[in-house]
Amino acid sequence: MDKNIRHFYNLASVRRNNRINALVINERLIRNQVRIKIVIREFYKDLYHHERSLIVGFRDELVNRIDEEDSVVLERMSTVEEVKDEILDCESSKAPNSDGYNMNFIKKCCDEIGSEFTASMLDFFRSARIPSYSNIMWVSLAPKFNKAKKIKDLRPINMVGCFYKVISKVLVRRIGSVMSNLVGETQSAFVKGQKIHDETFITCETVQ
Repeated sequence: MDKNIRHFYNLASVRRNNRINALVINERLIRNQVRIKIVIREFYKDLYHHERSLIVGFRDELVNRIDEEDSVVLERMSTVEEVKDEILDCESSKAPNSDGYNMNFIKKCCDEIGSEFTASMLDFFRSARIPSYSNIMWVSLAPKFNKAKKIKDLRPINMVGCFYKVISKVLVRRIGSVMSNLVGETQSAFVKGQKIHDETFITCETVQ
């Protein structure tokens, strides 16, 4: 029930009943909304606090490197057509912006606001700065099962806004074009067209 699956994202997207009416806090059922908000905020603040981590490096020749030609392709300036393609590729009913409008609004009103939205996207690639209003994200708490009453029974879902989502899709699509040259032939997990179970099947076949 703790897996990061689409089911929880669907729950977070449905707006019919997102209110948490009561929580069990210190073995007591609390219905005071102010106290519930404070407890939830402190719980996740403590859970996700920053910890100093070790610096991880790679030995030479352990990881492949892209050539200069691919590097130029990755760093080239984005185009209007590239941004528009990623906007159309986004799911319409998800990723609300800080003003409450989702991707469907941007698609439907592309003639009116499309040029301004695209200009903002291109400005990011020129300046490498995201406007503060566009970097706002929401955290929705989706119940892991019916009648969830404790904080640990709620799964936090991060709802990313339109602006941030389109930027991510542009970068991911570019990286995808060179990823096949960086990933080892023996790696099957997290590779498009391959499954994490492939290596297990191969091992079983080898043993047999």
